[in-house]
Amino acid sequence: MIKKTIIDPTSSNSISVLRDIISNEIYPMIKSGRTIIILCIGTDRSTGDSLGPIVGDKLKFLIRNKVELYGNLQYPVHAKNIAEIINKINSKYNNPFTIAVDACLGAIQNVGKIIVETKPLHPGSAMNKSLPQVGDLSITGIVNICGAMEFMVLQNTRLFTVMQLADTISRGIYHSILKTVGGKNSNNILQNIEA
Repeated sequence: MIKKTIIDPTSSNSISVLRDIISNEIYPMIKSGRTIIILCIGTDRSTGDSLGPIVGDKLKFLIRNKVELYGNLQYPVHAKNIAEIINKINSKYNNPFTIAVDACLGAIQNVGKIIVETKPLHPGSAMNKSLPQVGDLSITGIVNICGAMEFMVLQNTRLFTVMQLADTISRGIYHSILKTVGGKNSNNILQNIEA
């Protein structure tokens, strides 16, 4: 179990650091037969909140035995359907291990960084929405600064920041699954992630 880890996507070892953190958390789960759920939260209707769906889109070819993905650009998991999706996951899988990915707002010095914690995340908290907490492992990308008028801040977030975070997170998850579960059509998956 890890404490809060902050990763800078611009550092040369960011992908391998994220890969190793995730691998260490999911390896015992895979060994015990638990299904790994990658839950990418957000909406494509707001630049700042599109991190989860973009990560999901980059990972949509990662599905394999004992690894499932929810949330991408075509089928986002957002405020209006998250409770239903969580209920669906819990009824379909026995004690799954969930990796929750979402965008968040934070301190100015942390904008563009990734936070990994072994605790649930609280989707919608930037918008003061009361949504169910989710995740055994949470991966959040700080897309912009918190403060007043969060809706406007999310709408005026740089796509570059979101894409840089999405690239690092998706590659870290991809390589952790490859390391712990193994490959399947690895050429197609790599082409999709690097596109």
